[in-house]
Amino acid sequence: MTTYNFDTEIDRQCTNASKWSAIQSKDDPLEQIKTDIFFGEDRVLPMWVADMDFACPQPVIDALVARAQHGLFGYTAITDSFYQSAINWIKKRQGWEIKQEWIRTSPGVVPAINTAVRAFVTPGDKVLVQTPVYYPFFSSITDHGAEIAGNPLLYENGRYTMDFEDLEEKTSDPRVTMAILCSPHNPVGRVWTGQELRRFGEICLANDVLIISDELHCDLLFNGAIFTPFAPLSEQFAQNSVICTAPSKTFNLAGLRASNIIIPNARLRNTFQRTLDPSGLGSLNLFGIVALEAAYTHGEEWLEQLLAYIQGNFDYLQEFIAENIPQIKVVPLEGTYLVWVDCRELGLEPKALRHLMLHEARVYLDEGYIFGPGGEGFERINIACPRSIIVEALNRIEKAINNLRPTANG
Repeated sequence: MTTYNFDTEIDRQCTNASKWSAIQSKDDPLEQIKTDIFFGEDRVLPMWVADMDFACPQPVIDALVARAQHGLFGYTAITDSFYQSAINWIKKRQGWEIKQEWIRTSPGVVPAINTAVRAFVTPGDKVLVQTPVYYPFFSSITDHGAEIAGNPLLYENGRYTMDFEDLEEKTSDPRVTMAILCSPHNPVGRVWTGQELRRFGEICLANDVLIISDELHCDLLFNGAIFTPFAPLSEQFAQNSVICTAPSKTFNLAGLRASNIIIPNARLRNTFQRTLDPSGLGSLNLFGIVALEAAYTHGEEWLEQLLAYIQGNFDYLQEFIAENIPQIKVVPLEGTYLVWVDCRELGLEPKALRHLMLHEARVYLDEGYIFGPGGEGFERINIACPRSIIVEALNRIEKAINNLRPTANG
């Protein structure tokens, strides 16, 4: 058994890692601005974009090194073993048996969602999203001439649930032709139950709404949560869905650009492929192919240790905030390594809250408002980092909040 060390901070300076070399534009969270504030004695702690500060599994590193040493990096075909590794992983972790012919590849889930909108949505149609939600969903809709139909999540007693009454009303609009499901949900951390997913799927089916299910974080489960894949809940759901998966969040491989899009319906699959091909997005990076297969085949031992470590990070954060910063509330974490924190009791407008965290606490987080309606007054904290960074960040936030002046909101 290999024991992995997640406590040691790895220096990411001079690696061009977005998390450590850029901040988001105040006007457009998808626009990144170069910065050097994350290094030096008085550094800001970057805890924003969903990127772990941990080395990926050793078998993945070994496979990449071995491939690099070959020295030839020409056009590379995807092998049957690549597909089989994903099939085996999904069957073992989710109990879902998929067929190789269902899989289409894409250099990421975001490109796949953009492709799906182009393939299945006519300009002027509406695409439903459940806000607050992963903000690149918004541009994937509007950039292709469609409109956003918001189905806000309900937040009651510190827990998020779906608003099915509003969902029925929104999907009854004939212009709503697609819904993007985030499962597990980013940023609120919910892992939807089978019962919730069934009702969601039934409402969409009844109104002829195609479901794009982003299941990118499905392996990152905490506090006893169990992930339910959407498509195998029923054959009708499988035939009315496009499922987006990748090892990028699970194994920290986002920069290698490899994802598997699972489409059981042949008609949908062919339409997706015909839209994907002209963009040139159907081919994967050589090293992404190698890493995906190695991770799914040999990465489980690393993942189990990682999950235990991140659970410890969350437990520490939750206890610290409850004891020392009771003005803010931690939303229970079921899935993803992104903690959603309710800061509304501080009474700060979004710009003032951002200033507090970035300039007073010197901690860079994802601001809640960028995730759409319902995100105002919240912060998203990435806890996939050494615990020492969690400790330092929380101490800084506590000090900044304790130093708040009555005029801070002005």
